[in-house]
Amino acid sequence: MSDGRISGDAPFAIAVTIEAAGWPDEARLEALIAQAASVAVDLADLEAHPGSELSVVFTDDAAIRVLNRDYRGKDKATNVLSFPLDVDEDGIAGPLIGDIILARETLEREAGEQGVTFEAHLTHLIVHGVLHLFGYDHETDDDAEEMEGREIAILAALGIADPYGMDPVRE
Repeated sequence: MSDGRISGDAPFAIAVTIEAAGWPDEARLEALIAQAASVAVDLADLEAHPGSELSVVFTDDAAIRVLNRDYRGKDKATNVLSFPLDVDEDGIAGPLIGDIILARETLEREAGEQGVTFEAHLTHLIVHGVLHLFGYDHETDDDAEEMEGREIAILAALGIADPYGMDPVRE
């Protein structure tokens, strides 16, 4: 439907693709991504090579289900997938940072279940995806605690409540 490129306040170029109906308008999505990426980079001390780019795809449950099945072996829709591309031995990402793919229906359902706005949940998942692209994961309890702590701090700086129900800064 739409394919744009933004930089704005973001610390790297961001390619935006809207593949499915029902998403907020492109300008709003671009603003959310730029703000979330900027705060994530600052607070998590993430580094990208100059001129780097990440891609954010806004799709639906059907499309993300295929990706989740093909790349993760899970034949079901999910809220967000992240595909990191380039990170060097010093932990600096780029020039192609990676792809974040988001599914609208799942985000809407989860936002309702959690009693948060769609935009707050979307911002959380953008932050979550950015952290994945820069090497964070939640495969072990320690890794999950570290990643969630970063998410909580970043979201607090964006004025969004702790999605995990913990203290604002987790030690």
